[in-house]
Amino acid sequence: MNKTIVAAALLAASAGGASAQTGLSIYGIVDAGYVRESGGAAGTVNKISSGVGSYSRQGFRGTEDLGGGMSALFQLESGFRVDTGEQDAAGSLFNRHAFVGLKTRAGKLTIGRQYTPWHQALAQVGDPWGTGYAGGAKNLFPDYGSNVRTSNTAQYSAPPLMGFNADIAYAAGEQAGDNKAGRQFGFSVGYSQGPLNVRAAYNYKNTDIAAAPGVTPVDRSLGTSRMLVANYDFGVAKACFAYSRDKGFNSAPLGNNANPYGGVPATASTDGNEFLVGVTAPLVGGTVLASYMRKNDKTFFNRDARAWGIGYLYPLSKRTSAYLAYGVVNNKNGAGYTVANNTEPGTGDRAFNLGVRHSF
Repeated sequence: MNKTIVAAALLAASAGGASAQTGLSIYGIVDAGYVRESGGAAGTVNKISSGVGSYSRQGFRGTEDLGGGMSALFQLESGFRVDTGEQDAAGSLFNRHAFVGLKTRAGKLTIGRQYTPWHQALAQVGDPWGTGYAGGAKNLFPDYGSNVRTSNTAQYSAPPLMGFNADIAYAAGEQAGDNKAGRQFGFSVGYSQGPLNVRAAYNYKNTDIAAAPGVTPVDRSLGTSRMLVANYDFGVAKACFAYSRDKGFNSAPLGNNANPYGGVPATASTDGNEFLVGVTAPLVGGTVLASYMRKNDKTFFNRDARAWGIGYLYPLSKRTSAYLAYGVVNNKNGAGYTVANNTEPGTGDRAFNLGVRHSF
């Protein structure tokens, strides 16, 4: 009997020691709101939408202390729609994040599906909206598809040093018969000290599909994006800046490629740049946001666009906030840019958002 009691005590102590070295958390965001879109071929669209400001999601994070300054980590995150209760991507459980990795004093290595360094730079530094709401950078910047996150990715993040930071990522194309087709590479280098935050990012992707056996591909469809982003906190307000230079096939895909304005379908630019200036400032207990963007299409079509947005976020508690936002896009020469939000590409050139965001 005594031996049984001692064994049970030792087992409990061992379990307690293991749990002290291991961390697991469940987290998420629930975001829903009213969206009114107009100016497109569909006319005025009124809807209840999910993920207007921040994508609605649920996830798991875990870490384990391996000793010697090394730890293991993982993250699994899935997106869902609050308005319908459905998964946002059919057939995919953890479509937003699914990676495992190791962290040491020399940096962090993660393997799996994860954000690109290019998207992180835009969302964390350059865009005052964090790429959400009706005024976000998605309206003109190519923040869609594989520009945002990639599968089959190995990413290394260097430890911060004297304010400097760096990330580098490689995504394997994994197409049979051609190990170059579909691959993607990117990196970012930044500096953050005091009120200044600046980062440069690069994204390269080979959008080819592997040719049939014995057939040589005609060319390589390469798309590249170079971006510089910055923000500076003046205390009374924070100023934001972003500039991106895109060149090549699929370097700057349209958010809504389903011909939202009718007529002759617009084509995505293969040579152009985007520019953004924005500001956030405290106002009556909340935060006011504003931005102005410009798209310069350098191709023969000269499909330029300008956009602006304004909004207000008001915290109801530490985890819950209400928001409203309004965005406008002015297209030229048949350009097909739409006013988006964090989850949807939009159907027209004007949009209004009103909603609630809760994090847990």
